[in-house]
Amino acid sequence: MLTHVWGKVMGFWEEEEGLGMLEMILIIAAIVVIAVIFRDQLKAIVSNLLNKVGKKSDEFIEG
Repeated sequence: MLTHVWGKVMGFWEEEEGLGMLEMILIIAAIVVIAVIFRDQLKAIVSNLLNKVGKKSDEFIEG
């Protein structure tokens, strides 16, 4: 009995079907929720990076 159950568990563990639609939706939903929660921090980071890029490109063009 135990070997039969263990065989079923191992069969389930080794089964590789790839990502399904539900998994993809859950991953996208988690990313959206994280983005909404940390919206202000993400805006600050992106703004800071764009300012640095602008300054560096101005330095490069001027000299």
